[in-house]
Amino acid sequence: MSTTRTQEFFQKYAGDFDAIYANQDGVFNRVINHLFRKSMQLRFLKTMEVCEPVTGKTVLDIGCGPGHYSIALAKRGAVKVIGLDFAEEMIALAEQHAQAQGVSSQCQFLNRDLFTYTSAEPFDRIVVMGVMDYMQEPVKVIEKVLSLCKDRCFFSFPEAGGFLAWQRKFRYRNRCELYMYTQAQLEEMFRAIPDVKAKIEPIARDFFVTVEKNQSMIVALHLH
Repeated sequence: MSTTRTQEFFQKYAGDFDAIYANQDGVFNRVINHLFRKSMQLRFLKTMEVCEPVTGKTVLDIGCGPGHYSIALAKRGAVKVIGLDFAEEMIALAEQHAQAQGVSSQCQFLNRDLFTYTSAEPFDRIVVMGVMDYMQEPVKVIEKVLSLCKDRCFFSFPEAGGFLAWQRKFRYRNRCELYMYTQAQLEEMFRAIPDVKAKIEPIARDFFVTVEKNQSMIVALHLH
């Protein structure tokens, strides 16, 4: 699912990434997050919105990080949430947060690569937020996600072009590989994937993509 370089970066970055959502540094950190992490906040809110109704549903959170999406969806009524991440430190944080929030019975966090993960049953919702930025072969990732999906899955893709994209590329040059997209590239990519309907929405410096399986595909899945 990733290069060793990317994995090493996120292993070291776990605490800082967690603070972005937790606002552990008080008012100053909240202001910085509002100014520079707008896409992260918007895609979190958007994910909570589009996953509804989530009560009684199963969720797979790919690249779950410290578990904020998983925990929020469990608190909204998801019956089972599996979080996958290749960074052990992220998984440890996610487990701590789930315990503290009282949803550890609904959440399971696994230090696992997406491509080695299998499930006996497909998931009602699959969340893939902040992951495609680092994927060298996005179509393979999308196809793997669809193989685990019963109904709907959601992706974020960073937008190419503009000062913010250039600035992020510059910051990451010594950290890990980074991939960005235009809307035209995403439209072409999803058109080539059969039996799905994709809705691509710009949000701040990201694209939020909702992918629904066509009914014929869902029926075929149930038959198997």
